[in-house]
Amino acid sequence: MTRFAGVYVAIVTPFTSDYEVDYKRLTELCDWLIQEGVDGLVPSGSLGEYATMTAEERAKVINTVIAAAKGRVPVVVGSAAPSTRQAVEWVQFSKDAGAAGVMALPPINYKPLLPEVFAHYEALNTVGLPIIAYNNPHDYKIDLTPDILAELSKLENVVAVKEFSGDVRRMQDILAQTDLEVMIGVDDLVMEGALIGATGWIAGVPNALPKEGVEIFRLARAGKLEEAQALYRRLLPLFHFDASPQLVQSIKYMMELADFPVGPTRPPRLPLPEDYYAGIKKAFDYAVGTAAGK
Repeated sequence: MTRFAGVYVAIVTPFTSDYEVDYKRLTELCDWLIQEGVDGLVPSGSLGEYATMTAEERAKVINTVIAAAKGRVPVVVGSAAPSTRQAVEWVQFSKDAGAAGVMALPPINYKPLLPEVFAHYEALNTVGLPIIAYNNPHDYKIDLTPDILAELSKLENVVAVKEFSGDVRRMQDILAQTDLEVMIGVDDLVMEGALIGATGWIAGVPNALPKEGVEIFRLARAGKLEEAQALYRRLLPLFHFDASPQLVQSIKYMMELADFPVGPTRPPRLPLPEDYYAGIKKAFDYAVGTAAGK
C-alpha cells in the first residue's frame, strides 16, 4: 500500500502586513486546498518559511494545519533543523500532534560525511513516524543518491523520498534500486515523474492552482498522455518558478493572482523586481487561459 499517494501541497505560511503569522488565514488555506481536492498538506517546509519562525510559531503552525485538516487528508510535517536533536524533537512533536509523517532533510548546515547522514536518519527513525527523506542537492550540501537511499530504506520508518535533483532519470534509478515511494519534488517534472512511476508529488504552485495540480498529476498517473500534455504545456511556464530560489515570493504572488492573498514573505525574503512579477503574471495568465488569444 502506498502511504503518501497523490498531490501533497507544501503550504505557504500566511503573514499579516506586519509579518505576524496569520493563523486564521492558514486555516482558510487548508480548507480551500482540501475542498479543491489535494491529497495531503505539508507545513513547516522551506516554502512555509519555517526558518524565519520562532519555535512557538512553528509549533502553532503545525497544530493549526493538523486541526484544520480534521483528518480529511494526511498532514506531513517538515522537520528540518540545525541539529539532529532539534530535528528529532520536531519529529516527536509532529507525532504527538497527529501528523501522518515527516519530510526530513539530511544535516543542513554543512556537507556531512555519510556516517553522519545515516546517524541523522537513524535518530529520526527511532521516533516511529513514517519518514519521507528529502533530497535537495541544489540548496544543501549532500546528494541522497540511489545507493545512499537504498541504505536508508533499510530503516523501518524511511518509506519515501522527495526527489528534487531535477533529473528525471534519478527517479527511475530509485525505483529500480530501492523499495521507496518516489514523490516528485519539483513542479516542472511532475508529468515526467508521474508517467515513469512516481506515486506522489510534494507541490508548490498548487498553493495557487490546486485543482489544476490535482488534474495534471492524475492524468499523468493514468497514462492519459494527450490530455496531460495539453494541460502540462499550459502550466509548465508557471511551474518553472518553483525551481527558483525565489519560489516563496513567486508562489505567494501567484496566490494573489488567484484571489487568495496570503500576505508578504518575511525578511530576508523581500519583494521581487516588477519585471519578475510581470513574468509570473504572464505565465499565470497563460496557465489559466486568460493570455491574449487563448
